[in-house]
Amino acid sequence: MSSQPAAAPNKLDAAVLKIAGVVVLGAIMSILDVTVVSVALPTFQTEFDASYAQVAWTMTGYTLALATVIPLTGWAADRFGTKRLYMTALVLFTLGSVLCATADSIGQLIGYRVLQGLGGGMLMPLGMTIMTRAAGPERIGRLMAVLGIPMLLGPIGGPILGGWLIDIASWQWIFLINLPIGLITLIYAQWALAKDNPEPSESFDFIGMLMLSPGLALFLYGVSSLPEAGTVADNKVWLPMLVGGLLVVGFVLYSFKPKHPLLDLRLLRDRNLTVASVTLAVFTVAFMGAGLLFPSYFLQVRGESTLDAGLLMAPQGIGAMVTMPIAGMLADRIPVGRTVPFALALMAAGFFTFTQVGTDTSYWLLCGSLFVMGLGMGGTMMPIMTSALKTLTNHEVARGSTLLNILQQIAGSVGSAIMSVILTSELNGSPAIPGAVNPQTGGTVSEAGLAIAVAQNPALAQQFPVDPGMLQRGLEFVADSFATTFGVGFVLILATFIPVFFLPRKRQESHLRDHEQGGDRVAPVVIH
Repeated sequence: MSSQPAAAPNKLDAAVLKIAGVVVLGAIMSILDVTVVSVALPTFQTEFDASYAQVAWTMTGYTLALATVIPLTGWAADRFGTKRLYMTALVLFTLGSVLCATADSIGQLIGYRVLQGLGGGMLMPLGMTIMTRAAGPERIGRLMAVLGIPMLLGPIGGPILGGWLIDIASWQWIFLINLPIGLITLIYAQWALAKDNPEPSESFDFIGMLMLSPGLALFLYGVSSLPEAGTVADNKVWLPMLVGGLLVVGFVLYSFKPKHPLLDLRLLRDRNLTVASVTLAVFTVAFMGAGLLFPSYFLQVRGESTLDAGLLMAPQGIGAMVTMPIAGMLADRIPVGRTVPFALALMAAGFFTFTQVGTDTSYWLLCGSLFVMGLGMGGTMMPIMTSALKTLTNHEVARGSTLLNILQQIAGSVGSAIMSVILTSELNGSPAIPGAVNPQTGGTVSEAGLAIAVAQNPALAQQFPVDPGMLQRGLEFVADSFATTFGVGFVLILATFIPVFFLPRKRQESHLRDHEQGGDRVAPVVIH
């Protein structure tokens, strides 16, 4: 029994850190591209003469592609090997990035974003699989702290990088920047990752794929159409959601029959994985949904540039950088049920400030609150994922990380849709300006809509003289709408305390099962 994983080095050694560099570079590209594009949407509207609803599909198409390909990742990692598949995903993502920069219509850009998503969707679950197999479950807390780096750099660096590149160059460079990074990562991966040892014996679950991948794509399409439609009753919303939901439910009922299902829901028999998955889903709905609106507040209410809005978000990432390494080390020694509630309390305290935002709320207060939120986020997300994966075998990690990534995608999309619908609904309550017509849509112009337009382009106030009192009323209405939306997010953050209560609160043995001569054996390892 001397070869038990407990005997592995306590720290992440040089060999593991070498592999971590590959995974972090790939994940940074994938996550950055979500947040970089979020600040470029107004630019796309101008460049392609498109509506906001149209350009929003540059993000939605990417998300749908992620949801479609993620379920295939677990099987493909076993069948073809993680190194080969990871490098294929890098090629797809980099190629999609270059093609995005060549797009001369909004339709082309959306199509190329889908290609990007097919590669990007595999990078994170594959990266988690590669890292967990390299480090071993006894060091998974510190491992998650390393994987947390791109999750932090995305929200911080994305808006800053996107705003900077658009300001000094052009929108094409938010995609072209991925070319040198992709090439470097490919060369690094070829050198650093171990030779594949695929397991081609597993059969592919075609029936499961025909239900789950289209089901997720249709469901998320319906959810993503909700902000544009404004109501669930719209055929564009309820019909794909219904069909997609039925396909997903059908998959859930079917998935326990095949020996090797596309998504192994049997893993949810592990209590740690189940509780952590529910906690992560609720947390992601709250944080990702409302978190995407923070830059919008700075852009639409405070009139900041894309670069300045990105810089104002930096304190959140700095706070997370402080706590994430500490939380990673503690997760290997202390049950997450003891640490996560305190981190979540910090998250809630910082979030509360945004439920009270106005047109002139102090930047010191806002940035301080973002820093406190970051402290809480750094101590929440990675320990939860640690708890989820800690007791899985090497073989199960690929499927466990796939399950977590799907949950995050669904929760993030649902959260974003909920918050967008609430904000849109609030803004629609703004009084219309008599006689004013929107030249793009031919519809009426509201006081809130005019206030947002002037905040983002002050020159409009000189081109079309308007009553300053009307602008101020509109701006206050917009600020109140954001505050109401953030209030819903705050309630959801508080709701996360319910599943957190069920996270492990006592030191437990890890029922680690190792593969030995084609079978599984139980090797009890005490997690210190």
